[in-house]
Amino acid sequence: MQTVETLNEGLKRAYTVTITSKDIDARVEKEVKAMAPQVRMPGFRPGKVPANLVKKMHGEALQRDALNNSIQESIQKLIADQKLRPAMQPSVELDEGFEFGKDAEIKVALEVLPEIAAPSVDGLKLERLIVPVSDEQVAESAGRIATQQGALEEHADDHVAQDGDTLVIDFVGKVDGEVFEGGSAEDIRLKIGAGQFIPGFEEQLTGVKKGEEKTIEVTFPEDYGAEHLAGKAATFDVTVKSILDGNKPKLDDDFAKSLGLEGLEQLNDLLKGQIEQEHNGLTRTHMKRKLLDQLAASHDFDVPPSMVEAEFEQIWAQLQHEAGHEEDPAAALAEMEAEKEDYRAIAVRRVRLGLLLSEIGQANGVTVLEHEMRRLIEQAAQQYSPQDRERFVQYVRQDAMAAAQLRAPLYEDKVVDYLFDKAEVTERTVTKEELEAAIEAEDGDLKPHVHGPDCGHDHDEKPKAKKAAPKKKAEAEDAPVADEAPAAEEAAPKKAAPKKAAAKKDVAEDAVATEEAPAAEAAPKKKAPAKKAAAKAE
Repeated sequence: MQTVETLNEGLKRAYTVTITSKDIDARVEKEVKAMAPQVRMPGFRPGKVPANLVKKMHGEALQRDALNNSIQESIQKLIADQKLRPAMQPSVELDEGFEFGKDAEIKVALEVLPEIAAPSVDGLKLERLIVPVSDEQVAESAGRIATQQGALEEHADDHVAQDGDTLVIDFVGKVDGEVFEGGSAEDIRLKIGAGQFIPGFEEQLTGVKKGEEKTIEVTFPEDYGAEHLAGKAATFDVTVKSILDGNKPKLDDDFAKSLGLEGLEQLNDLLKGQIEQEHNGLTRTHMKRKLLDQLAASHDFDVPPSMVEAEFEQIWAQLQHEAGHEEDPAAALAEMEAEKEDYRAIAVRRVRLGLLLSEIGQANGVTVLEHEMRRLIEQAAQQYSPQDRERFVQYVRQDAMAAAQLRAPLYEDKVVDYLFDKAEVTERTVTKEELEAAIEAEDGDLKPHVHGPDCGHDHDEKPKAKKAAPKKKAEAEDAPVADEAPAAEEAAPKKAAPKKAAAKKDVAEDAVATEEAPAAEAAPKKKAPAKKAAAKAE
């Protein structure tokens, strides 16, 4: 194997590698000898087929395999000999005029990771914004759950129904004096003013009392789903069984026990913990963004263009998806196009910070342990069908890039935690609204520093996304890592305990730092992927 460097500019490298025909032929001969004992051919005893006949039968396939293996080993040797750290998969081209029996000349092009001076983690100063949980917040959360579950306080017997009240009713519907199919029900909850029933139904129940019977007259809409009822007049004999106060959820031990809990105290404790978890997530998001701003401001180095382009394409694809769900998709797309270069700058920042965090982690012994990686793989495998899960697990175990992509978010979180421990942290109590405003801030001290110190941009002015934009750039540029902030609304508990809030991701919050080189491609979603093909001679 002969190697000639043809390009060495910045982070770009290119080489011409020559693999001699002698090396390829030697591989073929070695493989022929290895497989000859297993070849069966009429007229020959097992294992006695002459090598020249084996070569004649399988020579073309053996040559292709030998060439592929030679190319793969040559690239690995090139990387090792030149002490290269590829940023992405190298580009490999076989000379178009190649013929078996001649030397094979391949062109290898790649970008390497930059040499980063040992990052200093001293002098970091962070503020932890703390949001205490009030009894009012817990009661409000419990009230929402109770409302969702229909646990409302009952009005006094003499209460007159009004907008917002929930009635528990039985009714029998008739058309032309005859009861019609599907028009009768018992113990139905109907909230006056909610528009649950056909027009005119709820309004006629305003003013009723518990125990009252009333016949109401309505007309089914012309576009009603059941054709035999569309446009027809009908009557409903309604019995009001109880009237519930829609504004007063029933919060007591009985309600908590209906959810599978011991009592109201346990429900409140669970909800308080859930709200604290939500607040802690917001606090961490703010601290992480401030940390990344400090790192971005104090480190500047070239980043591989291919990595930036891959990162940008990921951001852009997600923005396009978001724009498609806007009220005016065309306006959202136009807004994106106008700020395209700003999003590209965000991609540069994310890649630089990812490389920097990776360097910090390696320099300080941060690792993802084997049992943590197993848990990550098991969790990721759950998105596949049962028959594909094992294929996915095998794919991740065999493909280093897929494993790195899966490992990246946890690795970055561990590096960030390490930096939190090293930083000088002060605490300040704020309201949830103040914390959210701090995260969203685009001006003043909380504004993220998007560009490098020598980029030539005015760092005091950052273009702001208009209302039509699918996502604020502040959300994109603040997060080169995978933050997960708990959702604001609590879901109703299901028997045992309140459901955990779902996680939300900002537009650009994808992990980019790995323990080694950042991964170029994520593992495909939903399907268990096939093996990557080796290089082929055309």
